[in-house]
Amino acid sequence: MNEQTPYEILGVSEESSFEEIQDAKNRLIQEYKDNNKVIENIETAYDAIIMERLRMRQEGKIKVPDRIRFPERSEEILPTVPSVSLNNSPSWLQRLIDTPSSQDLIIAGGVFAALVTLTIFAQVSQMALILVLGVFANVYLLNRKEQRFGRSLLMTLVGLLIGVALGTGLTNLMGGANLIVALREDQLASIVTLIIFWLISSFLR
Repeated sequence: MNEQTPYEILGVSEESSFEEIQDAKNRLIQEYKDNNKVIENIETAYDAIIMERLRMRQEGKIKVPDRIRFPERSEEILPTVPSVSLNNSPSWLQRLIDTPSSQDLIIAGGVFAALVTLTIFAQVSQMALILVLGVFANVYLLNRKEQRFGRSLLMTLVGLLIGVALGTGLTNLMGGANLIVALREDQLASIVTLIIFWLISSFLR
């Protein structure tokens, strides 16, 4: 069986720019953050590509960006350059924000989309049960990522309070503006809460 080349491991081509290669490496490391063996292969492939490009630079075949040749200069300049990248954000924010995989987004989206659908057709007596199911789903999805049940439960309860408050406020706002809404107040509050649950379970940890 043929072994993958460093470019194939990172999912880039030999014509890819340094920025594309670096973005690919960072994306893969985030995706496989729990698999040390895969991360090691990614780092090795990245180092091999950089070394190859440095060699080609010495031979005059390509121009290597200064950030590769002089990484210490990049570290000095970086704080003065505004950036919205999560890698440059405060450590507490990096610990809170998560970059979900496509599979995680689909699973969480499917669960809460089903609950929203049930909410639209539910009777008043069934709304509490749907919210309870939403709470359990959110706690499960959060705890599945970090294995921290207490934190997952706390974040879910905060999301529940925010969702109910926003949903109720939105209903009052629509009522005050004389807008015709096909949903009951409890349905709208539940839908807003379930959307917040989806955001929490997908993008927080």
